Amino acid sequence: MTSQQPIILGITGGIACGKTEAGRILSAEGFKVLDSDLLAHELMAEGQPVYQKVAEYFGEAILSEDGEIDRARLGERVFADSQAREALNRLVHPAVIKAAQEWMATCRAAGQDAAVLVPLLFEAGWTDGWDAVICVTAPEEQVFQCLEKRGLTQDEARKRIAAQMPLAEKKAKADFSIENNESLEALHSGMLNLLERIRNERNNDE
Repeated sequence: MTSQQPIILGITGGIACGKTEAGRILSAEGFKVLDSDLLAHELMAEGQPVYQKVAEYFGEAILSEDGEIDRARLGERVFADSQAREALNRLVHPAVIKAAQEWMATCRAAGQDAAVLVPLLFEAGWTDGWDAVICVTAPEEQVFQCLEKRGLTQDEARKRIAAQMPLAEKKAKADFSIENNESLEALHSGMLNLLERIRNERNNDE
């Protein structure tokens, strides 16, 4: 779904709440979708400037045998140490935001609706440049079940959740929120309703 006045959305929310699924729904609706986590992975690949900064700060202990950053080792380090986590964010976030903003500008110029999945949107202070920010939420029990399926222990899951801004605070800061607590069909329907609201509100402002 493209137009001369494209919509650029920021999709945030808690860990394992359904941001990726929301992205799939938007993609099916004609949106270009960028996952900021995948972008960060690319920017942290060996030979990239971010790789050098992270490797220098954390040392060889986080590198795999092939020299790439071992995300599991890095994750163990940063989720056990808030100062290490803040340092990693300082090293990675600016480069991710810069690259994503360039991507968003290209989409705007092409009249292409677009969305960026940004788990730490508010934590990074990235509140400008969006036509709307949508927060995806989910019940805590559902989040723990999802993280368990990803192979995390209860303790690891709690650390990941505690490392983010409280979900209620994210929801309050967002322009819109949607709860992923039923079926994928319900999430799909809710997202389409939100898109309609966003389009209508912008049309009324013009």
